[in-house]
Amino acid sequence: MSSLHDLTIWRPLLRLLHAAHADTLAAPGGHVSGQISPGAWSVPLPYRPPQPGRASLVSDNQDEFDAIGLITEALKKEGSEGVSFVVEAASAPDRVRLHLIEPSSSVEPGVATAHPGTLLLADRAQPEPVRRLPEPVPGAAPAASADVDLLRRTLRERLPDAVGASEEDIAAAEARLGVTLPPELRALYEVVRGRYEDWDDFRDPYDTIGCELFPLSEVYIADAASREVLWQFGAMDAVETGPEHAVQQLVGSPGWIVFGDNGGGDRIAVDLTPGPDGHVGQVIIIGHEENIGAGLVADSLTDMVVHRHFGGRPVPRVERPPLVAHVNHVSVPSVEAAAHPGLEVLSIGVWKKEPLGLAPVVGLPRLRTLCAYEGTLADPCEISRLTHLEYLRLPPAEWRVLLDAGAVPTGLLAAGIEARQQQDNPLHIIALANEILTLYGRPPITGVTVLEGAAS
Repeated sequence: MSSLHDLTIWRPLLRLLHAAHADTLAAPGGHVSGQISPGAWSVPLPYRPPQPGRASLVSDNQDEFDAIGLITEALKKEGSEGVSFVVEAASAPDRVRLHLIEPSSSVEPGVATAHPGTLLLADRAQPEPVRRLPEPVPGAAPAASADVDLLRRTLRERLPDAVGASEEDIAAAEARLGVTLPPELRALYEVVRGRYEDWDDFRDPYDTIGCELFPLSEVYIADAASREVLWQFGAMDAVETGPEHAVQQLVGSPGWIVFGDNGGGDRIAVDLTPGPDGHVGQVIIIGHEENIGAGLVADSLTDMVVHRHFGGRPVPRVERPPLVAHVNHVSVPSVEAAAHPGLEVLSIGVWKKEPLGLAPVVGLPRLRTLCAYEGTLADPCEISRLTHLEYLRLPPAEWRVLLDAGAVPTGLLAAGIEARQQQDNPLHIIALANEILTLYGRPPITGVTVLEGAAS
């Protein structure tokens, strides 16, 4: 038996959960759920604040850390990425039933929840922004500031003890990347190869170059695959690059060559696929907390290194109908107001008026995502008329209406169930998810193990 399925390692956590949620677990249908991975967890236990006048310490919540530690050690031992759980009361007093839910190939992991994440309804399907490739920009050229000789000369003056990469090193990097290094980037590495062992012989080149320089062996292409984007986030984004943009607002590009870091996790890259107002070889920054887009740092490496330009250029504000519309009581006031031919994503949130109809967006050629809160749709079956949908996220009640009416759209690539964190039992949501998966011929969620024993 898997050590993860040994009730002994769960008993300390069950004891804490039972003490914190005794009334919930005693009520008919009461349950408590959570999720644990080797590096993080989401478990509904009360937080114990530190004593006044001092910072919080691990010891303030030591019993929780100890209980979770037994489970994370079992996860690491088995090489598991994580496990979700549901605790219910058993038939006998002071006993509980523990349901362990392991990852499924048909479901993306949920974020800090025991409920299923996105249901994957087609093999290897990706959100539209992830699939988007850069558009050609006729006439794009290097900036006037690009000066390979000046860049090389300045680097040698500022870093006289630097060790440059050999021709063999550069050729090996180009073969691995599948692209030829642009002239300025090649000149940079010809002067300073960026190996960490060289830093003992000359000062860290950050101040000279303007970023933490990667060794050639760590330079990589920031294409879409390099930026992990979950469906629930990617489906809610839209790629929009206007004539005023220097950088194409993509998830990634085969022309983004990452060569450094800003010291905070954001990547610095040379851009060979610029936007309409950009330059070939410009320097961009790819934010690690964002799913899409990049910002301009400098028009060229010469501009950044020699002239110390790091702020890019302001992007003019251009008013256009939004590709992503949020209809709710404080934003877009109606579905009619959101509708236009370019609309890609419609999200209906908190709504305090009569439920909304979807007729204004029926037939829109680019509408690929619909998300709606519970009770906001006058007739959920209208969704079947949105023939271009790729992603649909609805609460359980609305999914129930679609399933019972045979009105689930047939062309979906992925789907989400908008479950409430502790109110909706994950086991019920899994049953609903399996109905949707079965409808699309996908493997159901089967990795549920039931353990029963004393809570303490």
